[in-house]
Amino acid sequence: MNHFDVAAGILCDAKGRILIAERLGDGPFHGMWEFPGGKIAPGESSQRALSRELAEELGIEVTACSSFMNLRHEYDDRIVSIEFFIVSEWNSDPIGREGQALRWVPSELLDADELLPADVPVVAALKQRH
Repeated sequence: MNHFDVAAGILCDAKGRILIAERLGDGPFHGMWEFPGGKIAPGESSQRALSRELAEELGIEVTACSSFMNLRHEYDDRIVSIEFFIVSEWNSDPIGREGQALRWVPSELLDADELLPADVPVVAALKQRH
């Protein structure tokens, strides 16, 4: 079974809202929502991968982030190990550079049912944080 290491960003704005992005493509999770990020390249640090992925997906430059939690999730066809970062500062306004929709959601209103299965434990942890 394939195993992927992933870095994902939880962008938190001054109003306490969190950015989620629509999942594109024709895969099984098309149309669901996720915290933006992507695969960590061989030899790349998770923080560097986060910065690169958010620049590619959202057109932003991360200027401050901190590790939030790590989790491992087994899907039917793959295993993902994800390091989630709280991104507290960035340059530019995030835009869906790949055509994906973006939404700012107050953390207490995040709905685990519309997010990827691997993101569900993160929603619970974020709600406890506030």
